[in-house]
Amino acid sequence: MRDIVSCFSENAVNVSHSSCSSYSSNACIAPSLAPSVQNAVTGVYRLILSTQKQLLIRVTWCKNHTGQGLSINIGDDPSTSFKLNTNLRFFRKKKGNKVIESDHSKIEVFWDLSTAKYDTGPEPVDGFYVLVMVDSEIGLVLGDMAEETVTKKFKNATPVAKVSLISRQEHCSGTTLYSTKAQFCDTGIVHDILIRCSGEHEGLKYPVLSVCIDKKTVIRVKRLQWNFRGNQTIFVDGLLVDLMWDAYDWFFNPVTGSAVFLFRTRSGLDSRLWLEEKLVQKDQDRVEFSLLIHACKNT
Repeated sequence: MRDIVSCFSENAVNVSHSSCSSYSSNACIAPSLAPSVQNAVTGVYRLILSTQKQLLIRVTWCKNHTGQGLSINIGDDPSTSFKLNTNLRFFRKKKGNKVIESDHSKIEVFWDLSTAKYDTGPEPVDGFYVLVMVDSEIGLVLGDMAEETVTKKFKNATPVAKVSLISRQEHCSGTTLYSTKAQFCDTGIVHDILIRCSGEHEGLKYPVLSVCIDKKTVIRVKRLQWNFRGNQTIFVDGLLVDLMWDAYDWFFNPVTGSAVFLFRTRSGLDSRLWLEEKLVQKDQDRVEFSLLIHACKNT
């Protein structure tokens, strides 16, 4: 993403919260297209153990025409990983636990997908749990059955790590309509996000990009073939959120390319649109969130 974001101006245009923006009277029109389908979803979680040790855990759910899978990566070591890649018919019956070899931590993964229910994407919506233990401490806990599982398996005295979702990445394909949900901070609500590309007045000659949050249009980009890269700033839950888009490949590399949409929170009005990694790492206590969407459209 660095090469994409570096193309954008660092002076984003301020756009107010969706409930009071200049587009607030224009609720997102229900499109005739069916939404695109998610092929893969990756969440990156930061764990802070009771010892103040920090770890990043990457969880990826994927689905294609041949099957479905789950993979978990701990830290930067590619060998510290856990994978379930199997046929869809058997994937839903998977249940068990596994110890992941690590030179620095004792890691154990528990999972139960035997009653998992799915929507259209690869990520289960209920009837499952995934639990990651780190150094005998309750780390990452996912799924609606997780709380019950933790109560049964572990004593109340078992320490629990502090967990934050710092980024989410989605790969979608199909039409030029993409819908998802995002929670931009731990104390905020879950917002509905809809990204739509269509022609002006439903024609195809002049493509228009619209982004809606909770059915309110927050940006509208006309003549997208000329304005295929850009950024604006919106306010969500009292936070500054930079919204960046790059639809170059939709027009000039349609066979293999995808459009990229990035939502990223930042700490204040004086913050830069994009910070060097070394500057971000200076403030380890601040948790920012990013949502990255790779959108492929069928031609």
